[in-house]
Amino acid sequence: MLKIGVFGLGNIAQKAYLPVMAQLQDQVDWILCTRDSVKLKRLQQKFGFKHTVSDFSALLAQQPAAIFIHTPTPTHAAYIKRCLAAGIHVYVDKPVSDNLAEVKQLYQLAAQQNCLLTAGFNRRFAPMNVKLHQQPAQVVWVQKTRVAEQQSVPFVAFDLLPHVVDTALFLFGQTPQACHYQLTAEKGILQQASVLLTAPHATAYAVLNMQAGTNRETATVQNQQGIFRVVDLATYQQDQHGCCTQQSFPDWTPNLTRRGFAPLIQQFIAAVQGKQANPVSPTSSLLTHQICQGLVTEAAR
Repeated sequence: MLKIGVFGLGNIAQKAYLPVMAQLQDQVDWILCTRDSVKLKRLQQKFGFKHTVSDFSALLAQQPAAIFIHTPTPTHAAYIKRCLAAGIHVYVDKPVSDNLAEVKQLYQLAAQQNCLLTAGFNRRFAPMNVKLHQQPAQVVWVQKTRVAEQQSVPFVAFDLLPHVVDTALFLFGQTPQACHYQLTAEKGILQQASVLLTAPHATAYAVLNMQAGTNRETATVQNQQGIFRVVDLATYQQDQHGCCTQQSFPDWTPNLTRRGFAPLIQQFIAAVQGKQANPVSPTSSLLTHQICQGLVTEAAR
């Protein structure tokens, strides 16, 4: 059976990944890894996983086919390099790194080692966004809002901005020929940021507002057929010829399917098995990282 490691068992791993992985134990022998022995035992019992190790070297010694990395961003590069050097495929939470040069080097190493390096951009796998992606795009608008958050420009650029940038690129469906930035920051704290992507016959906006009165995420595609929108990854709306309709998930649809985590995890496993290509292509991931780095550069001017 396919053997895959899971390194780093913090909040994101527990909420978004372990519940899905627990349902796939008939396909994968999961190996959980953390230095926190109490957490390791608790999660093993909660989800029924059979295999655990307490440090990264021990995980590598198990020779898994792939490893999911869910550690803090500053640690990503070092762990990814060790995996790739050992010929192990890697799935890593976004961003791959908050250093663009490092991201490029890691993808080059993955190519040299003939290994997957998959960034966890789950929103392009959310079913409602996939449905929205089927619409040809003339204008794309992706927006994420937060309630009065106080975070630095570099942190937001690689923590929240990738959500809207990567979704906008996914819906745009083409490589932009130009990219423009606008941001408002006070004493290094980001308030609003927008990225304008242009192509000869289409435009995409990725907008982030850290000072809004609500937490909301919307993605909109406009074309000659109408206006099509996804709200909070959960509701699909279309406005055509003066008629508005709305589609929601059936009540039983798991939240991690709605948010794209389950489909992405399953597609990564299929890629490890050689059944499909990398579900998040290096080219698309690099472009997202490059655009987010551009905001940091713009803020420093």
